[in-house]
Amino acid sequence: MILGQRIQTLMNVRFFDWRDLPILHRYRHRGLFLDAATMLTRGQFLVPAGAMLAYFAPAIGIFTFLCENGDHSESPLLGQVTHPPGSPSARLSFLAPESALESFELPALLDYAALQIGERGAFHIQAEVDEQHGALEPLRNAGFAIYARQRIWQLEEPPSLEVEPLACRLCKDQDVPAVRSLYNDLVPGLVQQVEPPPRSGSRSLVYYQDGMLLAYLELRYGPFGIWVQPFVHPDAENSVNQLVLRLQNLPNRHSRPVYVCVRSYQSWLEPFIDEIGAKSSSSQALMVRHLAISRLAAQVFALPAINGKHPEPTAPMMRLENYYNEHDRKKNY
Repeated sequence: MILGQRIQTLMNVRFFDWRDLPILHRYRHRGLFLDAATMLTRGQFLVPAGAMLAYFAPAIGIFTFLCENGDHSESPLLGQVTHPPGSPSARLSFLAPESALESFELPALLDYAALQIGERGAFHIQAEVDEQHGALEPLRNAGFAIYARQRIWQLEEPPSLEVEPLACRLCKDQDVPAVRSLYNDLVPGLVQQVEPPPRSGSRSLVYYQDGMLLAYLELRYGPFGIWVQPFVHPDAENSVNQLVLRLQNLPNRHSRPVYVCVRSYQSWLEPFIDEIGAKSSSSQALMVRHLAISRLAAQVFALPAINGKHPEPTAPMMRLENYYNEHDRKKNY
């Protein structure tokens, strides 16, 4: 009976269109934001703007879905997912109204979104939610699981400098191997499955000591703030105070607030950030829903000849199949 109701509800989910603008306007202060970096750097206006841009230009990778609520047709459930073209990861950025997150329609809305995003090539959908918020359990019931925890620290205005900030420089292409090595050393394997290693960027910073990369600061600039994702080696402990000063004095900061996202596997940084009077958010959970699974290929693939010889494969070859096809196959057995 419950499965039948869920299938029926799934049929009531559709893409947002221009006729839904009054609903979007009504929900602008009643939603739950689940993509902290985007909200803090670009503001809440991105949700309505993104919905309209996606309607006229879907290639930008913002998708807004609406589920009609049969019992309360005046309060449909709205959700937005962002998926940059070609990226293995998508983000659940917005759900509204917040009061309806425990409704029966939420799993159907997320199922529909997962189906659409999975067909675009995404392997998983991420969401960030306060661990004390009531949305945690509904997201669990909709197939999301916790992969990491984090806390976001807001830094105050730059202080008058009594200590010289750490001598960081912009990341260059030749730094990428060292950055990825640092990432592999610091980030747990479970998280590496859903978050690719950092890429070089003109606004990201690196810090070397005696030829060894000890810190990588991934930066995202927006009109309302600057987001920092630090990757700091424990050997940099003696330089952390100077590193925090560098965070307060980022290039082109002007008057924008700086938000430092500290994951649980980098929690040793928090006392240093707390010492300068930064404000901390409550603990958040990074939740992930997988859209595809790995499976051994049933067919043997021959490797091409190299110098007239056929090398033997040293590892099994893998392929990915759509999560829903696999799920349906298991149910039939």
